[in-house]
This record gives sequence, C-alpha cells and structure tokens, in this order.
Amino acid sequence: MMPPATPSSKPTPDANSKPTKPVPASVKLAAEVHKRAPTVTEPYIAYTVCEKLIKECAAQASYTIPQRHEKNNSGVIPKTATGEDLGVGKGWWYDELGLTPTFTTWSQITFLHMYILTVRLRAFPPTHAPVWHQQLLDHFFYTAEDLMVKEHNLVARAVRNNYLKDLFVQWRGLLAGYDEGLVKGDAVLAAAVWRNVFAGREEVDAVGLAQVVGYVRGVIKGMEGMGDEEVARGEIVFGDPGLQRRLVEGRSSEMDTLPKEQEVEKEKVN
Repeated sequence: MMPPATPSSKPTPDANSKPTKPVPASVKLAAEVHKRAPTVTEPYIAYTVCEKLIKECAAQASYTIPQRHEKNNSGVIPKTATGEDLGVGKGWWYDELGLTPTFTTWSQITFLHMYILTVRLRAFPPTHAPVWHQQLLDHFFYTAEDLMVKEHNLVARAVRNNYLKDLFVQWRGLLAGYDEGLVKGDAVLAAAVWRNVFAGREEVDAVGLAQVVGYVRGVIKGMEGMGDEEVARGEIVFGDPGLQRRLVEGRSSEMDTLPKEQEVEKEKVN
C-alpha cells in the first residue's frame, strides 16, 4: 500500500498554469455510458435504459381487463359510451381524478410522463439526444402493442398497426401542445392537458386539472437538477400528483398584496 502523501510530496502549483476547464456534458454522458458497458455502443445502453423508463411511465395508469383472462374468454367485457373496452385500474389517476381505465386513458397518461422525460432528454448533448428520443418512443410502441394483444385480443397485425399510426400522430400533436404550454403559461398548458388527458370533456374537475399542471411543472423542474449521467442510469421514479392538492387549494400569498378594492372586485367576479 502506498503511504499517504506528505505536504512535501504534493506538486507545487505553477503560477503560470491555467485553471482546469469544466468537463463538457457530452464527455460526462459518454463516460457514464462507457462505465455501464465499456464494449457496448450507446444505442444499446439507451435501449436498455429507455425500456426501464417506459415501464415507469406505463405503470402510472396501468389497468387490466379481468374478463379477458377468464377461462375461454367467456366473460362479457363492459364498454364505455364510445365503445372502448372498460378495464379495472387503481391509483391517483383513476381513484382521485376519476378517469376511466381504458387504453386511451392509459396511452395519454403514459404520453404525459414520456413528455416530461422528453423535456429532460432534450438537454442531452446534441450528439447523444436523438438516439434516446428514438428508443423512448420505440419502447412505448412495443409496450402499447403488447397491451393491445394481451388485454384487448387484437391479434390482427394490420389492426394494431392502424392504432399505432394514430398514436404516433397523437404524440406529435401533444408535443406541440405541451411545448406551447410550457412557454406560454399554466392556462395554455392546462388547455393542452384538458384536450389530451381529459379528452376535452366539458365537465372536468378544475382542481384536478390544476393538480396535473402543477405536477408536470414540478417534475420537470426537479429533473433540471439531475445530471445527464444520472438520467442515463434510468433511476427515475415519478411521485404522487395528489401532493399538489394542498398547493392548488391554498391561498396564494399574492392575494395578501392586492389592494382592498381589487380583492373585493375579485370576490364579486367569483
């Protein structure tokens, strides 16, 4: 074992030496990828990690069709008013927000969490980001197609492909909508969530909608503090959107700074 360095053995700083430059993000990310699998290229690392990330996204609103798993598929599957298979699901999105456990609901909530991840992946160095974006999307389609077969008995490949094409169009559309909301403010973001997650229904719980908006912004903000190498390990777990309720229902501190006459006018309007 080497003895600990003594003061005399330490190198003397050179007055003319230049300060150490910070390590570029691309180098840090490449180092993390190399550490995980020195002989494997990044697409394979992204494949494995994005598979893990999609499982986390998909788990937020998972559901089953119990009748599909009965012997000989003898059970009668209930339908929604729009003709979708009605499943059984648990968790905040179903129990508290009151959404219906269907394939459409699952896909939109999964998309919402994928969007949160996409925002963070955009901060990857340009030479790394595209492969992660593609792998994340690919794994969603693998998962969605598997769900179509196992829970909805869509055995015809052509039928599944049509659904997958529709999902891709939806994904491209909601990317634009959510991006606009992040830039223009909570009202625009709420409108995008209402169109996609709530399917544009007229009767929507305004408090629940506000919770979703706060949740999206909060998780995105939290991920800003994560290093690229940390994200590349796939160690991301989404929290409980219900924790936003206290913030949504609480009185804003800005209300206390309003002149008395403005607050009275606000109460009249409400």
